[in-house]
Amino acid sequence: MNIIKDKKIAIIGAGPGGLTLARLLQINDAEVKVYERDINKDARAKGATLDLHDESGLAALRAAGLMSAFMVNYRPGADKLRIVDKHANIVLEDNEEKEGERFRPEIDRGPLQNILLDSLQPDTVVWDRQFVALKPNDGGWQIEFKNGTTAFADIVIAADGANSKVRPYITPIKPFYAGVTAVEGAVYNSEIACPGIHKLLNGGKIFAMDDAKSLIVSSKGDGSLVFYPGFKKDENWTRECGIDFTDKAQVLAWFKTEYAGWGDIWDELFENASNSFVPRPQYCMPLDQTWETLPNLTMLGDAAHLMPPYAGEGVNMAMLDALELSRYLLNKNYPDTLSAITIYETRMRKRASETADMTLQSTEALHTEGAIEFMMNVIS
Repeated sequence: MNIIKDKKIAIIGAGPGGLTLARLLQINDAEVKVYERDINKDARAKGATLDLHDESGLAALRAAGLMSAFMVNYRPGADKLRIVDKHANIVLEDNEEKEGERFRPEIDRGPLQNILLDSLQPDTVVWDRQFVALKPNDGGWQIEFKNGTTAFADIVIAADGANSKVRPYITPIKPFYAGVTAVEGAVYNSEIACPGIHKLLNGGKIFAMDDAKSLIVSSKGDGSLVFYPGFKKDENWTRECGIDFTDKAQVLAWFKTEYAGWGDIWDELFENASNSFVPRPQYCMPLDQTWETLPNLTMLGDAAHLMPPYAGEGVNMAMLDALELSRYLLNKNYPDTLSAITIYETRMRKRASETADMTLQSTEALHTEGAIEFMMNVIS
């Protein structure tokens, strides 16, 4: 008998990590609910596409029995990459078809979410449940939500992302600022709205780097694109810069100043942005973080090991966390949940620390004068 038999498991957060864990537990007859703050699956806009890695994101999907659905929904060719300078001159193209362990297919967040949601039993995900508090209750937890409802669970797993409200119940350790801020923007119907960038993008990704700054553009399957200028600023820049990020004219004026000397082609991104811009200071959890394991509460993904996105490991780490945590909780060789969660957290922290170290090095390298050479070495 496994250690979670007859236990109610609550997952807080319906991102890829939380949904993957729910699927992996559910196909092994675990009783699981996912509580999500959004009112439905379409409540918020989906960001950039995700590239899943063979040893992590794809491994989790294989274990979940979802590779057939994934292969129907991923975007062949979306992993094409163009490295360009600030004038949009192409320095290097990576159009090589990857196979085996190097196969890193791209999928939009929406289709991935749908694959995972459709794989769960009806009513597994409970929407409109914004987490407020945990209170100990008979060896488990009473979970309180903003709308006044409550739920009970024997085990709670935080999968609620970068600003996790569950994490403080596990550890007071906070992330540190990684030195780089990005500004997220999106353009719908990019072929019409910004034809120059659309042509350069060629259905894949653009990494533009120069002057110790980056500008990353990513195509999406719905004909839109998302883009992220990244630059070094003080941690409080977003609050102190005085820019109204809902005003395209202000953001464009800032870009022309901050990215002075960059080609005019980039302006069309800002001129034709579809929604408000979102400033995103980049944070990372300490590489040496540790805490005392609890027998009925743990975490995965960004809630556990937030790091900048410049190495493309975030969703893969979360899905691998889900795979490994499910294996430990379902392993009949562990005498209790404390033992299983202890092993999971110990190995998860070690793996995350190594990945975060690599990610911080990449983040720094992409925002130095030698960024293009760095990326060329990475690809080659």
